[in-house]
Amino acid sequence: QAKYLAQIILVGAQVVGRAFMRALRQEFAASRAAADARGHSEKPQSAAASRITGISLQEAQQILNVSNLNAEEIQKNYDHLFKVNDKSVGGSFYLQSKVVRAKERLDEELRIQAKDEKEKGWKAET
Repeated sequence: QAKYLAQIILVGAQVVGRAFMRALRQEFAASRAAADARGHSEKPQSAAASRITGISLQEAQQILNVSNLNAEEIQKNYDHLFKVNDKSVGGSFYLQSKVVRAKERLDEELRIQAKDEKEKGWKAET
């Protein structure tokens, strides 16, 4: 009887393992499709920054309420939103962290744009 019980456990584990692997593959494919869809609308460096920070450029702009990448406007809105969401004045730590992530994402996009402009300048000179 122990032999049959061991076989049942083994077969059950194999079935569960296969189902888990199938679900994992599907989730990975869905994640890759979503990343590819985001990546087609952004430049490769920008898409990479979105994946690293976990926040898209559009989402970061919405959070900080900026329509264009103006460093002064970004900083002004960041300072205001960071201050009003401070936990000591009854704000939300979660929202404050979203504001920080949005600022980091927009700062990275500004850095990418500055690098692109610099590279264009170098190419124009040669």
